[in-house]
Amino acid sequence: MEMLRADNLAVSRGGMPVLEGLSFTLAAGQVLVLRGPNGSGKTTLLRTLAGLQPPLAGTVRCADDAIAYAAHADGLKVTLTVRENLHFWAGVYGGADIAPALAQFNLESLSERLAGSLSAGQKRRLGLARLMVTGRTIWALDEPTVSLDTASVALFAAAVRAHVASGGAAVIATHIDLGLESDVLDVAPFRANGSTVHNDFDSGSGVEFDGGFL
Repeated sequence: MEMLRADNLAVSRGGMPVLEGLSFTLAAGQVLVLRGPNGSGKTTLLRTLAGLQPPLAGTVRCADDAIAYAAHADGLKVTLTVRENLHFWAGVYGGADIAPALAQFNLESLSERLAGSLSAGQKRRLGLARLMVTGRTIWALDEPTVSLDTASVALFAAAVRAHVASGGAAVIATHIDLGLESDVLDVAPFRANGSTVHNDFDSGSGVEFDGGFL
């Protein structure tokens, strides 16, 4: 079953075209991995798919409220505990049970710790655990394994595997092999004429990107 379709999509950063002519579909049970050099437009594409910015041209079609987007930042409420953070996001998205998320990301023993006291890797695991309480069918993930050790990467990969096995789908920008059965979309051939590769968060662009979670 087709869950998302992009037709002749063009995306921009700071008003400048970055990618153009992108057409692809995402089906239930599919993982699509985005490849390309740093600054080639992967983040901009994910933000456009998630509805955080409009496409420059073309269309993105998917069900309303289908996409959960997780960016570079963990977006945690540092004065809340691990459990309270997940309860907060579960409430925002409809009250899903947080127990599976705690278990999947090995957070049960940390559930009463304040998020602000966690290590970088633990914060990342908590940030990714939020995906499981959204109830959304498509996960759009931007370099999700930043700060994760090998064991935690395996936990994350298992979560994605379970998500797609249950009928979900994922679009992931990553430079590492997650060991997932996936299709690959290299964005480099779709760079807009005249565009240059630079960091998506280049302060010289004049554009501020939120690094949170949707």
